[in-house]
Amino acid sequence: MSSDFPLYALSEEHQAIREAVRAVCDAKVAPYAADVDENARYPQEAHDALLAADFHAPHVPEAYGGAGADALATVLVIEEVARACVSSSLIPAVNKLGSLPVQIAGSEELKQKYLRKLAAGEGGFSYCLSEPDAGSDAVAMKTRAVRDGDDWVLNGVKRWITNAGVSEYYTVMAVTDPEQRSKGISAFVVEKSDEGVSFGAKEKKLGIQGSPTREVYLDNVRIPGDRIIGAEGTGFETAMKTLDHTRVTIAAQAVGVAQGALDYALGYAQERKQFGKSIAEFQGLQFLLADMGMKVEAARQMTYAAAGRSERGDKDLTFFGAAAKCFASDTAMAVTVDAVQVLGGYGYTRDYPVERMMRDAKITQIY
Repeated sequence: MSSDFPLYALSEEHQAIREAVRAVCDAKVAPYAADVDENARYPQEAHDALLAADFHAPHVPEAYGGAGADALATVLVIEEVARACVSSSLIPAVNKLGSLPVQIAGSEELKQKYLRKLAAGEGGFSYCLSEPDAGSDAVAMKTRAVRDGDDWVLNGVKRWITNAGVSEYYTVMAVTDPEQRSKGISAFVVEKSDEGVSFGAKEKKLGIQGSPTREVYLDNVRIPGDRIIGAEGTGFETAMKTLDHTRVTIAAQAVGVAQGALDYALGYAQERKQFGKSIAEFQGLQFLLADMGMKVEAARQMTYAAAGRSERGDKDLTFFGAAAKCFASDTAMAVTVDAVQVLGGYGYTRDYPVERMMRDAKITQIY
């Protein structure tokens, strides 16, 4: 395609990525989604399928053995997986969240070691920022990292850690200089196998049952000095930059689950007969479905616009990422609730997927 020709839609390459991910999801993710939810188990089938197709961490650059997907392609992967199973979409999403600090601020040695392992499927990456008393107020964190010779020794508790216990690698934010507030926080790579790392019980959640959420305990965890991500005191800045990029991936999850619910509701409305005709022929339902479709499309366009800004590193990424995340997650909640309504009594039962989608959608507004 010549560079002087303006691009008004997804490129052929991006379209092909969507189709490839959808094929994998139709075959290997969607069929297990209800069972994953019902039994609150890790979606191993989806994990294996995404890994085999190189969609488990598509954002890792080719230089480190990854697929080298841009921010929009990564959004398309997450959106399509979430359309089938939101729990499973947390695999590519959290692998980006956990490893992006290394990609943004890590030394070349750290990137070569950990991004290569992630790309090769040797283990997932989780992100440890929140604590029992430090959620949105991340600067109030208490986890400490103290120098000891060439090493660092970490102590503390991290809460709400997605895929904790499954992931092999953890980006951990810890206070290295309590006097400096946000400038006294540093980032480190901790491995699941490091002595002193343990995990709490799985949280019992409303949705995303297939994605374990656990506390991570760091009890005198000694790590080599070269596992610090970037310079000492830059951890908070790295954490915030990471969130600017990864709010876009939550927007993608929200768009995906909303689309999944809309697709199901549309199909149902065309099949379901009442008063001698399909319910899709009733004008009230047509208005409802049209509103659902409009909201999903608006959320999608905002999300893709934010992804473009993420890829370019635009100055207004913070606004666009947050706006897309907020709008798309509200849309996901509204559309999934409406989808349950379209199915009536059936929508309220676990025999149909829309009640699961409604429960899963809620987390996109919260995290």
